[in-house]
Amino acid sequence: MKVVLQNPAGLTKQCKIGFSWTTFFFGFLPALFRGDLKWAAIMCITAVVVGSFTLGFGAWIPGIIFSFIYNKLYIKELIEKGYQPATTEDRELLEQKQIISKVA
Repeated sequence: MKVVLQNPAGLTKQCKIGFSWTTFFFGFLPALFRGDLKWAAIMCITAVVVGSFTLGFGAWIPGIIFSFIYNKLYIKELIEKGYQPATTEDRELLEQKQIISKVA
């Protein structure tokens, strides 16, 4: 599933909801290519730290964990930066997935 987010200047971003296959296969690189430097650094440092304690064998564990949560984190950061769902269907989908709260 995908949603479209739009900022006040009219710039739109299409974001996937749910499991991040790109993060699963490529680790922190999708966050880096999206310009999400904060989460790219967090993912990279986490993989290095876990890998150093397990002689490199455990470096894939943070990648699996972030695969389940990264898309949600990315959408929440975009909303904090002023992006809003472009359509009512996008808003309803984000509300169903509990990424944003329902408007009263």
